Amino acid sequence: MKNWLLASNIVLLVLVGILFYLHFNSSNSKSNKNSVASKEISSDGNAFKIAYFEMDSVENSFYMVKEMKAELDKKEDAITNELSRLEKDFRAKGSEYQSKAESMTASQGEMANKDMMQMQQQIQSRKQALDQEYQDFLMRKTREVKGKIEDYLKVFNADKKYSYIVAYEPGLFYFRDTLYNITSELVKGLNEMKSPSKEKK
Repeated sequence: MKNWLLASNIVLLVLVGILFYLHFNSSNSKSNKNSVASKEISSDGNAFKIAYFEMDSVENSFYMVKEMKAELDKKEDAITNELSRLEKDFRAKGSEYQSKAESMTASQGEMANKDMMQMQQQIQSRKQALDQEYQDFLMRKTREVKGKIEDYLKVFNADKKYSYIVAYEPGLFYFRDTLYNITSELVKGLNEMKSPSKEKK
């Protein structure tokens, strides 16, 4: 659960890697040399720049992520409690049938076994349904958070100062210049854009 954004970030970083490859591969061609040079210079004459933000800091500081984690924890607790109750009922029913086993007829014994099997299947079906509901909720909330970050970055980079803004994940990058770390600005802007206090008004 802690790395719920990792998968989407890996996809994003792979796409950025492909763009880098295409960008620098085209620079090897003499015919494309002029067009590549123009791409490496932004409209204000500055060199090609890539900014980044620390994803773990965003996860720890962005109020929307905190709210999502709280909702996920609540859902996990609800799922655990419901499944525990169903399993408790299942065990109680099994104990009840076991205590009556000696006095049961063969037909009653078959009915008891059938009843237990049906209960077990119902528990399994319910568990699968709850798991699916949880995953759907997680994916929907993850898309909302990602969309909110993307929307803010469009505003943040309206002056086209950076050619790319990527999320930093340990192990995926081996060097980064902290001069282009926009984490604090990003977190501040995200929280100011629509803070919980503003939503309640």
